[in-house]
Amino acid sequence: MTVTKPIPAAPDVLIDVPAWRLLRSARDPMAAIDAIGRETNGALARLHLGPARPYLVTHPAHVEHVYRNADRYRREGMLWKPVRRLVGTGIAGEGERWRTSRRILQPLFTLRHTRSMSDAMAAAVGEAVELLARRVADGRPVDVLTEMTRITHRVLIRVFFGNRIREDDADRLSTAIDAAFVALGWRIALPWVGHAMPVPGDRAFAKAVRIADEVIYPLIRTARPDDDDLVAHLVAARDEHGEPLEEARIRDDLVGMVVAGTEVTALTLTWVWVLLDAHPEVFARLSEEAAAVVGGGDPRPEHLPRLEQTRMVLRETLRLYPVGWVLPRLLTADDTLGGVPIRAGSTIMLSPYLTHRLPGVWPDPLTFDPQRFAGQELPRFGYLPFSAGPHSCLGEHFGHAQAQLAVAAVLARFRPELVGPRSLRPRATASLRPWHRARMVLRPRG
Repeated sequence: MTVTKPIPAAPDVLIDVPAWRLLRSARDPMAAIDAIGRETNGALARLHLGPARPYLVTHPAHVEHVYRNADRYRREGMLWKPVRRLVGTGIAGEGERWRTSRRILQPLFTLRHTRSMSDAMAAAVGEAVELLARRVADGRPVDVLTEMTRITHRVLIRVFFGNRIREDDADRLSTAIDAAFVALGWRIALPWVGHAMPVPGDRAFAKAVRIADEVIYPLIRTARPDDDDLVAHLVAARDEHGEPLEEARIRDDLVGMVVAGTEVTALTLTWVWVLLDAHPEVFARLSEEAAAVVGGGDPRPEHLPRLEQTRMVLRETLRLYPVGWVLPRLLTADDTLGGVPIRAGSTIMLSPYLTHRLPGVWPDPLTFDPQRFAGQELPRFGYLPFSAGPHSCLGEHFGHAQAQLAVAAVLARFRPELVGPRSLRPRATASLRPWHRARMVLRPRG
């Protein structure tokens, strides 16, 4: 799909947003973010958050400038400091360590290598959905995010750890990652509070980091050179000086990849079921596709090219609800952005969530319309669910394939029905989550 669609020019103005606009919506910050996005409509905005004055960047032209100058707009400061207590400074960092991690990991996540892993991926999805079928045999509702995380984790465990991780440890790790990202929401909501001062969620976050260490380090120490998994690949790798990677660096990259793979895929799948519940006509098209392509069995790699409706639904889901809804950067040298001079040390907040909802970039941006991805061109730097530039997500192809297989596997066996409270309203933590914890009943497909 060519990414060359022209877009309106960016407005060269700066809009100041007073603190009361955000504080008034402290209980629902996404409502305030939505309102600011509508009013600024792509213009650069400066948010007055106590002593903090971050700049909100949403227009694709401004976004492109930030990504083209990644050496000045670095992943530092707000959000990144607490996140790195969980994922370290390798693939989630900057500088030489990040370049080394990127060099080591990138070959494993090319489109060609993802295809070579697709048999293992499809088998893991099939096993996970079979286990899900046993859990829902009595007709009781299940938590959507929990079940989508289990499917996602089974794939990651197969590919990353070669099934060497125990199931109870996998559950502990997934629960810890989920708790960590919810806890980080407080740090995002209170960016002016120093890390020496405790805020709600800090204790839960520290516990999550401890659990990640308890699960990951033993896997590193027991890895064998002939193991065919990500752990063994990192154990055999060499750093920028030609030396074996230290255990802590291997741990950081493993946790970073597990976090990225779990959060993006599991939450995207969760949003898919919430959106399909609200749009029965799209649900019907997807069910028909699953029946025609997969039938009553498990999806296989050769089914992926024919799951076109599923692919479009996933892309549109990521447009409306990108898991990484805000991506902060720290400006390290004076610059001019959109005609506005900005000083070094300023925080820049990219927001894929708002960029994806700009009327000048996307027709009817608030409408859930998967058909907009039926071969049309995408706006340049206007679609950013996997970031962009040198820090774009390594696992984009892997995540898309895994999600397609998961949706098709569920629809081939079940008629999912959401029950209880549900809403399309998002809740801002470190990732974008449904406001209500969605639950669903999985009825056997007749």
